[in-house]
Amino acid sequence: MRTHFVLIDYENVQPNSFAGLEVEHFRVLVFVGASQNKLAFETAAAVQKLGARAEYVKIAGNGSNALDFHIAFHLGHLAAQNPTALFHIISKDTGFDPLIQHLKERKVCVSRFKDVTDIPLLKAANSKTTPEKIDVVIANLRQRGASKPRTLKTLTSTINSLFQKQLNEEELAVLLKGLQSKGLITVDENKVTYALPSET
Repeated sequence: MRTHFVLIDYENVQPNSFAGLEVEHFRVLVFVGASQNKLAFETAAAVQKLGARAEYVKIAGNGSNALDFHIAFHLGHLAAQNPTALFHIISKDTGFDPLIQHLKERKVCVSRFKDVTDIPLLKAANSKTTPEKIDVVIANLRQRGASKPRTLKTLTSTINSLFQKQLNEEELAVLLKGLQSKGLITVDENKVTYALPSET
């Protein structure tokens, strides 16, 4: 399983829950503003529970977008050290989006979410219906940018991994058929092309 780094803009978003991040492949960095002197008990307890896989980053100094620049620096540093990892910025700040687009063009798998629970891997674990699962697959494929699977076999394997290999062949076939019927993928002689909706 690839490592997932979760970078939380705590000035902007105070997550209610870190449920799902307890598994080994998640690493969490909580960025705290220079003038933020208090953390919610739930946040502190959740970070403590993650042990060495989570840390606080208290930024130095105040200023416009100071915390955002710290996140950008750490994101670049981590991406250089972990080129196969996936990165999730948790923030409502759309100012991150041009940087995310720039990184995706350089084959870095990074996305921004408004809440921890919006991370596709966590949504996958909680999705029950076929439409919910298709939404999770779409979000994951969008996050991959230019590095989406190009063959049906690889796409099937990718979907299977996304759902922790808990789906049987019939369920996988239903998801693939659902993607095709919505016009989101086209399969031609085992090659896959995409027509995914743009991110909002």
